[in-house]
Amino acid sequence: MSQWSQVQQLEIKFLEQVDQFYDDNFPMEIRHLLAQWIESQDWEAAANNEAMAMILLQNLIIQVDEQLDRVSQEKNLLLIHNLKRVRKLLQGKYHGNPMHIAVIISNCLREERRILAAASMPVQGPLEKSLQSSVVSERQRNVEHKVSAIKNSAQMTDQDVKYLEDLQEEFDFRYKTIQSLEQNDKNSALIKQEMLALQAMLNTLDYKRKEVLGKIGRVIHEIDVLMSNMLTEELLDWKRRQQIACIGGPLHGGLDQLQNCFTLLAESLFQVRRQLEKLDELLTRLTYDGDPIPVQRPQLLEKVNFLLYNLFRNSFVVERQPCMPTHPQRPMVLKTLIQFTVKLRLLIKLPELNYQIRVKATIDKNVSTVSNRRFVLCGTHVKAMNMDESANGSLSVEFRHLGPHMVTEELHSISFETQVCLYGLTINLETSSLPVVMISNVSQLPNAWASIIWYNLSTNDPQNLSFFNNPPAATLSQLLEVLSWQFSSYVGRGLNSEQLNMLAEKLTGQQVSYNDYQLSWAKFCKEHLPGKSFTFWVWLEAILDLIKKHILPLWIDGYIMGFVSKEKERILLKDKTPGTFLLRFSESNLGGITFTWVDQLENGDVTFHSVEPYNKGRLSALPFADILRDYKVIMADNVPENPLKYLYPDIPKDKAFGKHYSCQPNEVSKPSDGGGKGYVPSVFIPVSKILNDSTEPHSPSDLLPMSPSVYAVLREHLSPTAIETALSSPYSTD
Repeated sequence: MSQWSQVQQLEIKFLEQVDQFYDDNFPMEIRHLLAQWIESQDWEAAANNEAMAMILLQNLIIQVDEQLDRVSQEKNLLLIHNLKRVRKLLQGKYHGNPMHIAVIISNCLREERRILAAASMPVQGPLEKSLQSSVVSERQRNVEHKVSAIKNSAQMTDQDVKYLEDLQEEFDFRYKTIQSLEQNDKNSALIKQEMLALQAMLNTLDYKRKEVLGKIGRVIHEIDVLMSNMLTEELLDWKRRQQIACIGGPLHGGLDQLQNCFTLLAESLFQVRRQLEKLDELLTRLTYDGDPIPVQRPQLLEKVNFLLYNLFRNSFVVERQPCMPTHPQRPMVLKTLIQFTVKLRLLIKLPELNYQIRVKATIDKNVSTVSNRRFVLCGTHVKAMNMDESANGSLSVEFRHLGPHMVTEELHSISFETQVCLYGLTINLETSSLPVVMISNVSQLPNAWASIIWYNLSTNDPQNLSFFNNPPAATLSQLLEVLSWQFSSYVGRGLNSEQLNMLAEKLTGQQVSYNDYQLSWAKFCKEHLPGKSFTFWVWLEAILDLIKKHILPLWIDGYIMGFVSKEKERILLKDKTPGTFLLRFSESNLGGITFTWVDQLENGDVTFHSVEPYNKGRLSALPFADILRDYKVIMADNVPENPLKYLYPDIPKDKAFGKHYSCQPNEVSKPSDGGGKGYVPSVFIPVSKILNDSTEPHSPSDLLPMSPSVYAVLREHLSPTAIETALSSPYSTD
């Protein structure tokens, strides 16, 4: 079943989540019509490879054209209209930046997987629940409402300033008219009446000046309160959501909404600044005793400038954290001399700033190291922000060719600095990436990624580079949620409660309460598992790698139970029909998967058999689905049979795995087809043997299972003695 088919079967509350991230950037019609094709492409790799992204974009347009031809024949007018609109969007919006559509589609597919994983969980995880609370949503709506109200107030004050300017011009004209009269004329009753009218007008001017200054003061106060409270909280929440998204959690939307708020506030502050400049201009033309402008204007202008400084400083953010194109799902792990990408955005989107802001990237700028070694970034480290490279027109810059030159064990920070010069203001801006871990060899990647997970799970502090000097413990419930995200984001299917229970017991060695238990960093990543030569995280990372490279379709279909102990599997299988089996990951071998089936002896006793775990080396030679189909064991009487009948609990084996078989058994070619002239052809014999003597201990077998056709060829070319010798390694459990 395709991922999109699974999505369509979700409950309405999950479908509403899906609806939120499909918009005009990537319409849902295309996702629906091209579901199979979209899911078969590597959008994650294309998101960091421009040439690959361009090819995928062109192929996507071809796919849309084919759908357009089909619906044109069906005369579906509405769909024809929508597909033409989508085609125009793809050609116009993404032609200059094809990687952006790759990023969008990759994010959509990933978010679908996360929602599918969440739907399979009986209870929403604590981290995800905190990110999606109703309080946060209500605050977002309040911020947008208040920003809109502030913008309206600033515009209304513009009208008041214009009225004040008109009133002063009238006063100035009438006053100068009287001043131009002869002295005798000034004593006339009419002129005295005019002077009284001018005094009344001056009083009105004074009142209006105070009123305008009061309104400007209230707008400034409202902006100050909004920035200090709700907007700051919104920005911090977005940064926290970004942290969580980097380690596999829900996508961190909301940056466009924040940009809209920041931009409107900046426009309002600049509008207020122009109003204060206009008041200063009016002051130079007319002042009087008790004039409020010279008293209040300097204080208000100082406050406006202060708010603009803070607004700009907060608006400079890392939109996409540093990431190597070769490992798109392992952000913030960087390898020496390997280029990485990082994207920054200024949330204040003003046309005047396009191509006017040059950003410089440095590493560990504010960090002094004991060794005094200097760390440098190779590649282009100065670029201008612009609105042309982003599909949504945001003011951003993407560094695509940076690379670290040296490494140490500790966390590092990549800093970015620039200067904004606008309307007489000069503002220095600086921001930093989340801490990154640098490695010199890809073998260090698993432990580096564990560090990234633990840091971003445990702290909101974006710049605690000494974090691992004394790493805090993590709540087990949150850690398990993040571990499930590793599977949903990396291999397309998260973990259910039973699987998480097994991981919890493996981490703690006992059954514990998720909410109360605190797990140490050492237990997660430093200490070896009891009786093993590897840590919990190395064991889990090896399983992720095995799934990704060798058994991904079976995992996505949900047919691999995976995380179940040997004790639990026997409880599950003991009452099942003989030949019922389940698939689980090896606890003693790194990156191994085995299957166990239940059998019944002649005396009615139940027995269990487990094959030696298959690792990536053996699975590279033969697909796992084919192994399950062709697997044979030979009993003492040398009669081969496949003991695997039903996938737990009672699914016929071929029904579960049939679509993943690479070929039919009778298609296996005879070895004589390739035998050299004058030689007896040889064959590779994957076979397992179960002894009748149940008291004889089982030991690991190094033999792969064999197909019926291979066994037939074996009988044709080898003697019974030779076969017996080949089968001398007995069969055992893991």
